[in-house]
Formats: sequence, C-alpha cells, structure tokens
Amino acid sequence: MKRSYFIVGLIMLTFFVISFLTNIIGPLVPDIIESFDLSLTLVALLPFAFFIAYGVMSIPAGMLTERIGEKRVMVLAFLISFIGALLFAWFPSYSMYVVSLFFIGTGMAMLQVAINPLLRVAGGEQHFAFNSVMGQLFFGLASFLSPLVYSYLVLNMALDNGSGGFIINLLSGLVPAELPWISLYWVFAILSLIMVVVIGLVKFPTVELQEDEKTGAIETHLQLLKQPMVLLYFFAIFAYVGTEQGVANWISQFLQTYHDVDPQTTGASTISWFWGLMTAGAALGLVLLKYVDSRKVLIGFTTATMITLLVSLLGSRSVALIGFPMVGFFISVMWSIIISLALNSVATHHGSLSGILVTGIAGGAVVPLIVGWLGDAFGLQAGMFFLFLTLAYILSIGFWSKPLINNEIIGKKKNPVQTTV
Repeated sequence: MKRSYFIVGLIMLTFFVISFLTNIIGPLVPDIIESFDLSLTLVALLPFAFFIAYGVMSIPAGMLTERIGEKRVMVLAFLISFIGALLFAWFPSYSMYVVSLFFIGTGMAMLQVAINPLLRVAGGEQHFAFNSVMGQLFFGLASFLSPLVYSYLVLNMALDNGSGGFIINLLSGLVPAELPWISLYWVFAILSLIMVVVIGLVKFPTVELQEDEKTGAIETHLQLLKQPMVLLYFFAIFAYVGTEQGVANWISQFLQTYHDVDPQTTGASTISWFWGLMTAGAALGLVLLKYVDSRKVLIGFTTATMITLLVSLLGSRSVALIGFPMVGFFISVMWSIIISLALNSVATHHGSLSGILVTGIAGGAVVPLIVGWLGDAFGLQAGMFFLFLTLAYILSIGFWSKPLINNEIIGKKKNPVQTTV
C-alpha cells in the first residue's frame, strides 16, 4: 500500500495530544491539594483513576478495534476524553475530577491500542521502527510543553487586568478565580473535540492486522498468564510505569514541601525538564542499543536512576532541581527495553501479550497511591523511597531475562534470527 504522510502526521499529532493530556497531573498536585484541601493519599487517587483505566480498557480496546476499526475507536476515544475533560471543567470538584480522569484515561488507553497497527500500515512496514521512535519524540515534546502551558495559563490569568489576550480573557470568564489551573481542562476539552472532528473527516486506510498484532481470545490471554515469564514482564511494566509516575507526580509537591519551590513556576519547569530529558535519554538509548546488549544498558541506566533519585531526595535544593530531571533522563530506555525483551522472550501470541503488557500501565495508578499513603504516614520524602523497590525489580530484569532473540549489535557476528530492539 502507498504511504500516507497525512495519516502518519495525524498519528504523530495523536501521540502529542495523548502525552499532553496524560502527564499534566504532576505539576498540578500542589494546586490540587490546596484547592480541595486533600491529603497525599486522596490526591494520589487522581492518577489512580487515570491509570487504572489502562488496566481495565487495554484488552477490551484491542478487541473493539478488531471489531469496528481504528478510525471509529479513535473517534470514540477522543469523544470520551472530551466528555471527561468537559465534566470537570464545568463542575470542578474532587469527586468529579476522579470521574473525569477515569474517562480521559479510558480514551487514552483506547488510542494507545489503536494507533500502532495504523502507523505500520500508513507509514509502511519498512519505516515502522523509525516512525515509532518519531512518535515517542512527539510524545516527549508534549510532556515537556504541557507544564509550561500550565505555568503560562495560571500566571497570566492571575494578572486579572484584561491584558492577557482573547484566550486568557475567555478562560478567565469560564473558571473560578481561585482555581485558574482548571483552565487546562477547558483546553483539553477543546483539543479532544477538534481531534474528533479531524479524525471523523479523514479517510483512513484499511488495516489488515498481522498475526502477532491480533488481540486474541480470552482463552489465549489466560494461556499466556499461566506462563511465569509473562507474569514477570507484566510486573516489569507495572514497576516501570509506577516508577515514572511515582516520580513525575510527586516532584512538584516534594520541591514545595522540602525546598519551598513555587509549583507554578520552578516546580512546573522542573517537571518539564524531567520529560524533556527523558526524550533526550531515549535518543541516546537508541544509539547505545546498536553497540551494547540491551540488558547491560538496562542495568547501567537503572543503577544511575537509583543513584540520581537518592541524591535528589536527600540533597539540597539546587541538587534536587538538577537531579529530578536527570532521573527522567536515566529511566528513558526502560520502557522500550522491557517491551522488546518481553516480546522476544515469548515465541507466539504477541498481540495478546502486548495487551497484557499494556495492562501493566496500571502500575501508574497503584505506585503513586502507595507513595501518597506512605507520605501521609511518614512524610513524602520517606514515601518516595518506596520507588527503590520498583527500581530494584527493574534492575533484576537485566540479570534474569533470557530472550530468545537478542538486540543486534554493530560489529558482532550476526545470528540469522536476530532482530533489533
């Protein structure tokens, strides 16, 4: 089939919007706590509501995609996201926020499942690896920009002198004066609605799923779940996403609590650089994986993550402001390496396996909640030490994993069945 650059561009935009909506909770945590007078445990229920949707929806979304197609699933996903964002923007309360984030998380889970097979067809199979990496770069760019957009909105709306321009003045009239950060959810609602219209108007290519992309029946999933190796990699994804969100969601609150950092400026900027350096680290990781066994890369980067997180939690203000973004840099390779090791460790049913692995994104729901609960009991600094348990599990993967296929290394004699990570 002829490549469709327009569809590829639309998918890149989708990656951008997914990330823009997904990774904004962290910068908002101090505002959320102040606005609704919440404990750390209660505020941690918000990312829980978002990421538990991945655990609930990933496998059903794969089945739905096979039944009604990628286009309808994407339209439905953005429509659900629009409803979720609008509900909270219109009725701002803690309980409505929980419901809203579950809706938005459901939409994002559906999109994650639908766009990869579409990207393979629209971009061409031979370009799939390149386009996938490009998608992650767009994902990282949005995560870098969204905290900066938050800062721009709340700081300009606080001026309250009518000089903020049309958008700022419009949003100021829609949100309570004491809750300027809720303006982000009006932006999310508008973005989601625009995506519904755009995708609805575009003609999509027909996607014939390859055998290893098909979701498979429930019996196939149960068969895979009986394999210890599948469970080990499920918990690996659970641990990774839990670690990523457990850091990102608590950076701003940690900096405010222990170093008196303004969450709307320096706190948001620090989280922005966390995601920005994660993107840079992923680019470096791609190069390293051409020269070093992926398990060794995982061991090295995970060890560096543990050291950097330790000094960030125990060090001075200036150390923490540098250290937390560096944590993002070092965890950057974990997702792709864990996924590739998992798929290369199981011979069949890769589509069903992918669904099980994506369900592990629910770790982003559970781990920040545990950190928040421990933070209420012993202090946030102590609570964040829980992340060393998830990092220790990720570190162990480099020692016990035995993939059927290793990543191809430049200069090393090739095995005829090897492939790249």
